[in-house]
Parts: sequence; C-alpha cells; structure tokens
Amino acid sequence: QVQLVESGGGLVQAGGSLRLSCAASGRTLSSYAAGWSRQAPGKEREFVTTISWDGRAYYADSVKGRFTISRDNAKNTVYLQMNSLKPEDTAVYYCAVRRGGISWYADNYEYWGQGTQVTVSS
Repeated sequence: QVQLVESGGGLVQAGGSLRLSCAASGRTLSSYAAGWSRQAPGKEREFVTTISWDGRAYYADSVKGRFTISRDNAKNTVYLQMNSLKPEDTAVYYCAVRRGGISWYADNYEYWGQGTQVTVSS
C-alpha cells in the first residue's frame, strides 16, 4: 500500500505561483510513475501532468510552459510547481501514482491522495 498526502494548496492571485507537494509513505516511489490531476466544480477530473519513474515529464496543453512536475525519489515526494496561475486553474489538485509507465487515464492509477484546494483569484 502507498499513502499519498498532498500539501501546498491555497489562495493566490492571478499571475502568482504555488508549489504543491505529494509525500508518499508505505512504499518507495522509485519504480512508480506519478501524475497530478485536478477537478474544478462541475467539471470532470483531468490530468494535467505526469512523470515517469526516471523523470520524463509530460504536460497537458492547458498548463504547458507554466507548470513543472518533478520528483525526489530520495524524499519519496513528487512536486508540482505552478507559475503564472490563472483563475481557470482553480480546482482540487490530486496526486496519483502507478507502477510502470505513465498514463493520462485516472483508472490506471492505483493510489491517490486526498487532494488539496488551489484557488486563483482574478
């Protein structure tokens, strides 16, 4: 079992930055792919970025150039640096991990965090 705990969410003005963290316990993440998804009120959950076990990162067009996913396997933690935030980035952000390669599909992820709220004011 892997337990994931997100932190770092909050309220920020448009154009600002936040850094989310996803700390894992129970297993080492070194062989797991990870991703961040988000869900805004009334909308479906969408994956915005994913990273392979060896650090290859991929981004949805909506966040490309503004968000950066990274991982520190020694600390068993995955990060999401969010810059140039927009009101449309407002959502609950979830981290998830899966053994094997990356995926853009939520059903392929085995473990999820509880989510952290990000609110961007205009």
